[in-house]
Amino acid sequence: MKKTIALALATTALLSTGAFAQEVTEFRIGLLGGENAQDRLNNNECLRAYTEELLGVPTRLFAPADYNGVIQGLLGGSLDMAWLGASSYAAIYLEDADAVEPVLVKTNLDGSFSYHSIGFARKDSGITSLEDMQGKVFGFGDPNSTSGYLIPSVEIPQATGATMESGDYFGEVKFTGGHEQTIVAVFNGDIDGGVTWADGLGNWEDGYNSGALRRAVDAGLVDMNELVEIWKSKPIPEGPVVLRKALPDDVKAKMVEMVANLHETDETCAYGVAAGETAGFAPIGHDAYETIIAVRQAQINN
Repeated sequence: MKKTIALALATTALLSTGAFAQEVTEFRIGLLGGENAQDRLNNNECLRAYTEELLGVPTRLFAPADYNGVIQGLLGGSLDMAWLGASSYAAIYLEDADAVEPVLVKTNLDGSFSYHSIGFARKDSGITSLEDMQGKVFGFGDPNSTSGYLIPSVEIPQATGATMESGDYFGEVKFTGGHEQTIVAVFNGDIDGGVTWADGLGNWEDGYNSGALRRAVDAGLVDMNELVEIWKSKPIPEGPVVLRKALPDDVKAKMVEMVANLHETDETCAYGVAAGETAGFAPIGHDAYETIIAVRQAQINN
């Protein structure tokens, strides 16, 4: 047993378990959409197992079809933890500021905790830029995705001077349902171009170091040599790992310590949980997401 997990288990055994058992009898982790449910469950099974052993209660993973399933689960108290995108965190905060608290953020190999929305197309399409996408079919992912909708819906119109409405600049703009769906739809030629997320570090042919493209490469869904990058957003703050604010403080402390040490204790597990290469998880707070919250609020007001 890894040292960190063993230490936490020993600590748990020393606690008075009466109040703990009453307050937490099960721990539930939500997994955002973006790839098929079984892959999400497989990539996070190690996290589930570590959590169950650490807390001593049954732990379950939930992989809803879309981002909103996790958002509503956290708002309703039926989920205890999730790794959110910044826009999904903003959605929760704007509805109930006391529902969850951000505690950790995935860091990149260079120590940063940002990523990019990446626009891409098939290489054999002849599309090499947003200008080449005029009149063609463009794919967003999920309406609650930061990189798959919120940020490109703001930055791309700034670049094109047109709206994202179908027929204005792009011939058609559609939602695919998630990152994996967008990647596969572009790769298969079902749509001309779309957006997804990546840390922007490492090699294009690997799908960068982490993100949805890396997941797709690892799963054998795409050959990056057949795709080309046509747009990249400004850096976006990586979304937070959040915990339900009403959880007992000792449970929150144990989970923060375990996830913070995950890369050191089990690098393979951390790779699966973090969607690729990572330097680990670092502390983060609400202040890091105020800009994204403001963008989301502005979108609601428009």
